[in-house]
Amino acid sequence: MIISTRYLIVMTSERKIRALMNRLARLDNASSWSGDLNPVQRSALEYLRDANRFSRSPSHVAEFLGTTRGTMSQTLKALLRKGFVEEVRSEIDKRSISYALTRVGSAVLDEEGIIALALTKLNDQDAVELESGLHLALRQALKLNGGKSFGQCNTCRYHDTTTGAPYCQLLSLRLSTDDGGKICVEHKEAAIV
Repeated sequence: MIISTRYLIVMTSERKIRALMNRLARLDNASSWSGDLNPVQRSALEYLRDANRFSRSPSHVAEFLGTTRGTMSQTLKALLRKGFVEEVRSEIDKRSISYALTRVGSAVLDEEGIIALALTKLNDQDAVELESGLHLALRQALKLNGGKSFGQCNTCRYHDTTTGAPYCQLLSLRLSTDDGGKICVEHKEAAIV
């Protein structure tokens, strides 16, 4: 069997990138142990901070973090007991619960981890290239896995600003200015023109 040199270089490069990503993730998780929080709880808080009001149910958090609904339900209950989140009942369906950060939950996220601090040391060009490459890799992984994009509302094909105010065509709802920069579970990549 003959294997091309290009194939070996690409495979070696992919392995190195994956190893680096995994090492960074482990370092980030290790630095996420903080007081009364474990890394999964911190990740859930970060997601809730960054998600729009339509995307904060236990199933949405679970899907974004790649875990089971049961595990995420227990994580959110622990965060509720610790005072980091509060339950928000739907006005339409009282059985439907989502979660929002409390002031204490928001404050705990102000502490930067080691990876966040390391990223501030990158020059602008390296940071842009890294972010672009990671976005591309994530999109490909989600496509291969059948996952949702969970992108920012203002990058979605359903996001409309033609009337001046942000509007979601999918949900037929007016959006707050804050919603535009938040993660949405209904996100669909906008068509590239």
